[in-house]
Amino acid sequence: MPSALQFTLAARCSTTKARAAVLTLPHGPVETPLFMPVATQAALKGLTPEQLESVGCRLCLNNTYHLGLKPGQAVLDKVGGAHKLQSWPHNILTDSGGFQMVSLLQLATVTESGVEFLSPHDGTPMLLTPEHSIDLQHSIGSDIIMQLDDVIATTSPDEKRMREAMYRSIRWLDRCVEEHMKPDPLAKTPGASFAERQNLFCIIQGGLDLEMRKECCEEMVKRDTPGIAIGGLSGGEEKDKYCKVVNTCTSLLPPNKPRYVMGVGYPEDLVISVALGADMFDCVWGTRTARFGNAITSAGILNLRQSSYASDFTPIDPSCTCPVCSPCGSPPSQPLNPTISPASYESNPTGYTAKGMGVTKAYIHHLAAKETAGAHLLTVHNVAYLLRLMRDARRAVVEDRYPRFVRRCFDGWYNGDVERFPEWAVEAMRSVGVELRGDELRE
Repeated sequence: MPSALQFTLAARCSTTKARAAVLTLPHGPVETPLFMPVATQAALKGLTPEQLESVGCRLCLNNTYHLGLKPGQAVLDKVGGAHKLQSWPHNILTDSGGFQMVSLLQLATVTESGVEFLSPHDGTPMLLTPEHSIDLQHSIGSDIIMQLDDVIATTSPDEKRMREAMYRSIRWLDRCVEEHMKPDPLAKTPGASFAERQNLFCIIQGGLDLEMRKECCEEMVKRDTPGIAIGGLSGGEEKDKYCKVVNTCTSLLPPNKPRYVMGVGYPEDLVISVALGADMFDCVWGTRTARFGNAITSAGILNLRQSSYASDFTPIDPSCTCPVCSPCGSPPSQPLNPTISPASYESNPTGYTAKGMGVTKAYIHHLAAKETAGAHLLTVHNVAYLLRLMRDARRAVVEDRYPRFVRRCFDGWYNGDVERFPEWAVEAMRSVGVELRGDELRE
């Protein structure tokens, strides 16, 4: 299949499966490992496109199902795609709508033809076929598009249905590829397909059954899509089983293609999944938890609605260099702690472009229960934190110190108490040759 991306490996960890790369897309390069904020309906809740750009985001996620309902394909065609609709000059990845089979299951019926949804807006039926999903994503104009897959919650005990979903996802990929290879009316070269400017990723399914995952990997790799996603996870499964699926799949996937684990966004999950060989992640959790007054920090999750923060005039995270935490008026990427160097980000050297606001925990506590500005500021911080976590992970891979980086993260999140480190994380790191609780990793 033609490809509109380049994936260039820059470094590999000498112990784990972690890797660093540059992913060059139609709207510019991004570095991996990376986290993609979720702007489901062409908007990230609580942030303007300019603010999202200011914290270093160069690839965000939109959702095909929601944009297909509203504003609808006719509007997308008229405006010229989602980049213009949301004034976003950088890269976009679109989910195909398959996840809505799980999240909106009461509204969906799955057949071999596709998925029939009842619109949450007015109850009208909408049939989302593999072909229609790809056609919608062509209208959206996203840089990375996803196949329509048959998604079943990993906690489902119905093995027969899980296997049916896996084989159906393979068949639907073939239909997606056929639709994607049709001539693109906007192509500069007459007769060129949509694949010349948009990249179709397949999605590995198979639940928690490692043999099914292996079989699906083998079949999907044969289709030679520009990138590969591991789907159907983050649905409430046990973390140790999640890690085994990711580790199994990455061991079977080609090294010259990006690997995207869908729906992952907890900090612990991110750094462990990178160690297991994954490159790309997305999740709504970081922005959603901000709306409940929760800050993601290097010392763990802080609920700033608690009264103990009412007179705490320190930054949300003293080790954070984001615009919210940095001193008021400080230049972009000014480190609060002089021992912390600014992010080294090849495609965006400063990391952040907004000046510091000097926001304190006390101010967020004051706002959290009564003013939307509190959720807005926490959203900026949380998104910036997750983006920076992946930039720091990348630097650790390049400098070949990734196991020590993971240990430093867990020391911060669990106050240095190794007995509190989750057993699933310890076992996952052990599977790639690292004793997470070992003294040799302490910095």
